[in-house]
Amino acid sequence: MPLIEIRGVEHFYEWIRSETGKTKPVMVFVHGWAGSGRYWESTAQALVDDFDCLLYDLRGFGRSRLPLLQVEDAATLTYELEEYAEDLAALLDAFQLEKVYLNAHSMGASVATLFLNLYPQRVERAILTCSGIFEYDEKAFAAFHKFGGYVVKVRPRWLGKIPFVDKLFMKRFLYRPLATSISRAFLEDFLTADYEAALGTIFTSVSKEASEVMPQEFAKLTVPTLLVSGEFDQIIPAEMGRQAANLSDRVEYVLIPKTAHFPMLEDRETYLQKVRKFLGIAEEVTA
Repeated sequence: MPLIEIRGVEHFYEWIRSETGKTKPVMVFVHGWAGSGRYWESTAQALVDDFDCLLYDLRGFGRSRLPLLQVEDAATLTYELEEYAEDLAALLDAFQLEKVYLNAHSMGASVATLFLNLYPQRVERAILTCSGIFEYDEKAFAAFHKFGGYVVKVRPRWLGKIPFVDKLFMKRFLYRPLATSISRAFLEDFLTADYEAALGTIFTSVSKEASEVMPQEFAKLTVPTLLVSGEFDQIIPAEMGRQAANLSDRVEYVLIPKTAHFPMLEDRETYLQKVRKFLGIAEEVTA
């Protein structure tokens, strides 16, 4: 299993690329809360003729496990989204990547937005999938944090062995069902996410501070960016994405019908068509 140490934590990474002999730009994929880079693999495979694709698991998620004994570098890290943006910068440094394309999803898209403003010179173009801004609601946020804390705390591993539980787990996230192999991978990632990381990012992603900071971050964007929403997304409703995109003339907005929180998996063809158009690359021709 390929691992690279980033700020004291061993991070899992995966390169998806074709050996064509030509030099290609690099696209880095960032996953969302309690997920892993696994769900980006099919998108990366579809773009491999034009990009060398780098997938990695965020600190505390997927296969990027937190150390049992805190090393000096890792001991100072928090679960603020800016810290994850700095993790991304350190990852690029480790691979000696000066400038890349970004494709980020959900919480990962918030991390990417912060990164775009911290290091605009390091990104050619960015795609933010299922991202947006929201208004602060004290009672709703308190209830969400309480419920989220309970969900993160009560995650028995045997849950993954119950037939069809993966379909029930994914139902809130989808408009169209996914293959069992994909939905089971999602459930596995959720069940194995580190407690501190899963809980910590709930509090930093959905917070009064985030509701105040993220509109400012979207307004400051200077990197050409595509923001993609799913029409029936219950996690980050499409209107939140539209409002975020309207804050900057550098952001292009696209709504993909009949999808929810994972449009790149629910309607792969339409998603790739919109992405290729934004990136200015030729449509894939199929026999």
